[in-house]
Amino acid sequence: MRRVFATLLAGVLLNPGMIGAVPPHDGFGGTATPIKHLVIIFQENVSFDHYFGTYPNALNLPGENPFYAKPGTPTINGFGPSLLTHNPNLNPGNGTAATNPFRLSPAQAATSDQDHNYTPEQEAYDGGLMDLFPEFTGTTGPPPGAPPITQTKGLVMGYYDGNTVTAYWNYAQHFAMSDNSFDTNFGPSTPGAINVISGQTNGVIDNTNGSSAITADGNSGFSDTGDADPAGDVCSTTTGETFSMSSQNIGDLLNAKGISWGFFEGGFNLSLTNANGSTGCARSTTSAITLSKKADYIPHHQPFQYYASTANPLHTRPASTWEIGHNGPANHQYDTADFFAAVSAGNFPAVSYLKAPGFQDGHAGYSDPIDEQNFVVTVINFLQKTREWESTAVIIAYDDSDGWYDHVTSPLVNQSATASDQNTQTEAYMCGSVASATATALPGVSTTTTHAQGRCGYGPRQPFLVISPYAKRNYVDHATTDQSSVVRFIEDNWLGGERITGSFDAIAGSINGMFDFERCREDGILILDPTTGEPKGPSFKF
Repeated sequence: MRRVFATLLAGVLLNPGMIGAVPPHDGFGGTATPIKHLVIIFQENVSFDHYFGTYPNALNLPGENPFYAKPGTPTINGFGPSLLTHNPNLNPGNGTAATNPFRLSPAQAATSDQDHNYTPEQEAYDGGLMDLFPEFTGTTGPPPGAPPITQTKGLVMGYYDGNTVTAYWNYAQHFAMSDNSFDTNFGPSTPGAINVISGQTNGVIDNTNGSSAITADGNSGFSDTGDADPAGDVCSTTTGETFSMSSQNIGDLLNAKGISWGFFEGGFNLSLTNANGSTGCARSTTSAITLSKKADYIPHHQPFQYYASTANPLHTRPASTWEIGHNGPANHQYDTADFFAAVSAGNFPAVSYLKAPGFQDGHAGYSDPIDEQNFVVTVINFLQKTREWESTAVIIAYDDSDGWYDHVTSPLVNQSATASDQNTQTEAYMCGSVASATATALPGVSTTTTHAQGRCGYGPRQPFLVISPYAKRNYVDHATTDQSSVVRFIEDNWLGGERITGSFDAIAGSINGMFDFERCREDGILILDPTTGEPKGPSFKF
């Protein structure tokens, strides 16, 4: 009966022409859970406290999108009174930037980018005291009307509440979120992107035009600790640093089992022309919020392009809509528009990674929470109107914290003792001393036993949400997870628990606690307004 209701609902909500013939191949494979379609919306540069520090309490000032928590909303590990009024970052070591956390309003959605490199993030931790964020990761860049402290590096202590990130708070109320999920390693976008598809940043090869993005692994090889473009991508820099990866990724494992999958990034289709006339690798969009023009496609945000086995360096188009998710000229790498086209035609890959065009990916400095919300809500609204929603789960996760303040000291599960790891403020190693560097040690790609340096983790805490008819309602998961927990879920659900050599997937926490696989919820649909993030009506029921 539930499936009948789901089919009737899909018939009511689907746009004309959305239902297509069943494709000649399914490529789903057997699954360990009822989830047959996993969509990972992988966004940019947000710490947990930056979006959820005061959850579920919003200020609700006049003229702002209101948010009022449901009775019985569980508590989270967020800002308690002492962190808001006597924060460790009042530390005089931060100079004139010393400050408590402070609220940024919806009108202050556009801010500067913070420092989120591998070493400064460790230095901000100050040996676990969590009190030197302005000094080491803060940058100035006051948004309109913001407090004077934003004219200093104290901006890094700013946070939003449910009046700005309204959609995310509403999703948390209706589905499941984690308050204990971390960046697999310290550092910026590229390591985060590689970790969410492999959990293994060791194995860098073909490094050109500098070496600032890599760290010697102690075994005559290198680990990725910074941003560099994928070597060979036609849109990559010709003068800046590039490299490739020699390790495995989840796409390799899915291909071996014939499971359909794809990575879909805004701007990947070079044959399209945007409304502003930009085309090719230069396709761009100007945000009405930040007023910044940003490239839609950002090469170092596309992790599968670093691997010869899964790269599509020329951005070759799929031969047909039916190829999407399967082997063919595009090699599983597509534009976000291809995702909508494939699902609308009835060709929904089993595993789909989605990356928004630059202006909507949430990265401070050129994107913002409001543009980001529009992309995320548009995708989830679309998916909830498909016949496959009953067997779908959406994960919202992030590549790094951008250096924004978060008060939780991440657990150290993999040590590293290189010059890049040194915490100069305490003259100690945040990531373990040389003497203890092998106490917890993951191997690299060249050996199954020797510890690969340059992979200190876990890094900063980040938002992590699950939206699905099987997600627990208004639930906060406290289990420790990280970006590679996404890889582990895919491996456990489709691949019988297969693991990638040296990956964090072997020690990653499970996200299964955010689901109730015994029950497909009758209220498993929540349609939101993409602009305001507010519900457009009562939740649908199957």
